Amino acid sequence: MTKSVFAIKNFGFLVLFMSALFAFGQQKKDSVTTLNEVILRQEFIRKKAVGITPSSSLEIEDLQQYSPIDFASGLNELSGVYVLSGALNTNRITIRGVGARTPFSTDKLKMYFNGIPVTNGTGVSAIEAYDFENMGRIEVVKGPKGSTLGANLGGVILLNTKPPEVGHTFLTNTFTIGSFNMFKDNLSFRHSEKNFNLNLSYNHLQTDGFRQNNSFERDGLLLTSSVKLYPKGKLDFLLNYIDYTAGIPSSINETDFQEDPRRAAANWLAARGFESNKYTLAGMSHSHFFDSNLKTTTSFFYTYLDHYEPRPFNILDEFTSGFGFRTILEGKLLKGDFTVGAELYRDEYNWQTYFNQFRDNDGNGSLQGRQLSDNKEFRSQLNIFATYALNLSDRFIAQAGLAYNQTNYDFRDRFNADDENTSAKRDFDPIFLPSLGLEYRLNKGRIYANIGRGFSNPGLEETLTPDGVINPDIEQEKGINYEIGGRFLWAKNRLVFNIAAYQMNIKDLLVADRIDEDQFIGRNAGETRHQGVELDLRYRYQIAEKWLAVPRFSYSYSNHSFIDFLDGENDFSGNALSGVPRHRINSGIAIRKGIAFVFNLTHQFVDEIPLTDANTLSSDSFNIFNLSSRYTVSVSQNLVLGLNFGLNNLFGTNYAQSVLINAVGFGGSQPRYFYPGNGRNYFAGLRFNYSF
Repeated sequence: MTKSVFAIKNFGFLVLFMSALFAFGQQKKDSVTTLNEVILRQEFIRKKAVGITPSSSLEIEDLQQYSPIDFASGLNELSGVYVLSGALNTNRITIRGVGARTPFSTDKLKMYFNGIPVTNGTGVSAIEAYDFENMGRIEVVKGPKGSTLGANLGGVILLNTKPPEVGHTFLTNTFTIGSFNMFKDNLSFRHSEKNFNLNLSYNHLQTDGFRQNNSFERDGLLLTSSVKLYPKGKLDFLLNYIDYTAGIPSSINETDFQEDPRRAAANWLAARGFESNKYTLAGMSHSHFFDSNLKTTTSFFYTYLDHYEPRPFNILDEFTSGFGFRTILEGKLLKGDFTVGAELYRDEYNWQTYFNQFRDNDGNGSLQGRQLSDNKEFRSQLNIFATYALNLSDRFIAQAGLAYNQTNYDFRDRFNADDENTSAKRDFDPIFLPSLGLEYRLNKGRIYANIGRGFSNPGLEETLTPDGVINPDIEQEKGINYEIGGRFLWAKNRLVFNIAAYQMNIKDLLVADRIDEDQFIGRNAGETRHQGVELDLRYRYQIAEKWLAVPRFSYSYSNHSFIDFLDGENDFSGNALSGVPRHRINSGIAIRKGIAFVFNLTHQFVDEIPLTDANTLSSDSFNIFNLSSRYTVSVSQNLVLGLNFGLNNLFGTNYAQSVLINAVGFGGSQPRYFYPGNGRNYFAGLRFNYSF
């Protein structure tokens, strides 16, 4: 732990520096009215988390600090949220340690896009299916306190596109180039009037990537529209299409990581492993306002994913089609506010595997051979939920919630016959998920406390044994989250201070044990305890006429451990939870001159991460610095031009941006734990906005 302590002490200067800025800002005689408007303007953007449910958010100005392909750095600004990114197409989002042990993807949380659920039937969310230049706000609910949003143990991520600007029509194009032959373009047309709005966006991205076999090419189309049908009703439409192909460099061993982090894993390089995805999301929502106290919204949606992935051990060819609806009724009852609703999601997952003959293909990469399996699985989830919030006094609010979940899996083996056929069904017991929240409003802020029960469904690898048989003994993870916190405004509302402390106890912990290169077996292995403290500060003060400085600081302390965990003859009880850094710091400062000029300096510190359940090996801690700037100028009454530039990993640090937990070496090879982060790299862009 020596390196991490040293790093934290070295960055104590940052806290002192920010404290000095705070003190300086309090002595100045600024225009308080103007600053208050800047600070509070985001409070009026309606959050999606119902009632007093606490949430954190990233706005457009937060996302614009980074390269338009670096969404991980944006999400990592939020305390308690950590994105491990092995590549643009290999991301694992963890919230308060939940999901840290998942091998290659994001699960155990729920994700919504413009109010439509986009998490698949086994709980996997693919955030790489969205262009972050189209986002207007990202909201995160940490832990299972969102009864109306699934009550998953990890929480909820709510992606929202940019809101309409009534009375404006404009065409915007953003062109970006960067290191590793990166090229990105986003072209958008937006029109908005009182009863109608339309947003059409096309984006293209291509890059060779930092590592071998790391290329990425994506085309995307986004259409959103809203039509007011009659005085009290409207229709919203959504279409998102993504087509991307991405090389897979995979994880590498410690020797390769230290000597040449640009290497790909030898077997993936030989097979030229990649994945190809075509993803479609279509949705329609109808909203009706009965009166000012009663509103209903019903959404219908359809998803389709066509996925092809040649891997060294086999070739996976799959497609998933899903559909569902979500309906919610909000209004006032007696002296309180109520919400009731239901959400149904069903999908059909078809997958086949084939022998990969890349070793017999004269060095030309993957070659599809004989078929090895042919499977289909029907998956459904039904969520029913309700909340009720009551003002107990002018300042004191209580909110109770209850959610109900029913999950069913129906697996069909279409390859084997008779006694070798492994078709089976798995119906999980219905689960009830209560929650209770309290909030007390202060003159300058609020304090709150909440308790909520949550769950996580097992993923595909966990529901099936290596022989392809449904595991009848697997159970859902279940846990209870306790949280207290507060949000405070100080220094004439210039300083926004958030703090939260939590404890989450999870039992029936889902573990995917790797027993071969492509074989896992899932089981419920015991109990974990997640304790932590999260701190976020943001300060705004005027340093000169039209010049504004905005320093920020966030800190996450994660004391997560196994309480009861037996793995064969090994007792890991009391060990730190693998995959979770104990300390994380994310800080930065923005210097602004109106909307014309912005300079950002950001910093991230990540502590050592235990790589094994035995805690015998850890990754090294690291510090990463990024800088960026933007300049905007009005060329004419209708045309605005913008320039931006950024430099990431300023000091060229060799660091692991993602890790693989409990990696196993096969055939005498070293275990492959590490996904190297990008070396020093730049991006530069040109943006024009033409108003009609």
